[in-house]
Amino acid sequence: MRSHRGVGDAAISAVTVLALGSGAWLLGNGAQTHAPPQPSAAQGREIARGEDTDRSPTDPAAARSSAPALPPSPPDRIRIPSIRVSAPLMGLGLTRTGSLDVPPAERKNLAGWYEAGTTPGETGTAIVAGHVDNADGPAVFYRLGALKKGSTIEVDRRDGGTALFSVDAVEVYDAKAFPDEKVYGAARRPELRVITCGGGYSRTTGYQGNVVVFAHLTGSR
Repeated sequence: MRSHRGVGDAAISAVTVLALGSGAWLLGNGAQTHAPPQPSAAQGREIARGEDTDRSPTDPAAARSSAPALPPSPPDRIRIPSIRVSAPLMGLGLTRTGSLDVPPAERKNLAGWYEAGTTPGETGTAIVAGHVDNADGPAVFYRLGALKKGSTIEVDRRDGGTALFSVDAVEVYDAKAFPDEKVYGAARRPELRVITCGGGYSRTTGYQGNVVVFAHLTGSR
């Protein structure tokens, strides 16, 4: 991930794109064969004429399907059934340099959420991040780029409920052209971003960008 101008109550100043996976394991296994899937153009957002491309994806039908916001409650687990993700969530803060911290790389089935910002299900933009791989192989969000529009993301909350999100778009961005406001900007409804490394891969520098999932709240149980 890169920088942004502000999320929730705190600002993330600079988050290196290499923090969520270096692709080191690919060097011994062949990057072309084992590289994580990347989203196709068909999974990206549809941009209407004159629309501000730095804003979050907003489809009229998706807006009508949005559920009322939930009260704030920290999340405990994220599940994405279609890509076989079920992982606990830890709180992530900021490093001394102002960048978002990341889950320990050695715990490959662990994701994190930005706990100084919006909790998943309340009004605003909630952020979840996790590694695509570690030195030993695929990690929690290795298949994130294979996610399709309309897929369901479930987030278990500490209040005993589960927030249900529907995927609006899955996009990949080069690190040099990361749309900060589009990804991290405030939302008027409950939205979720799930982020990992992706894009082109270099043997010298690792992944060159990020895969970002855009989703909105459709219900709870």
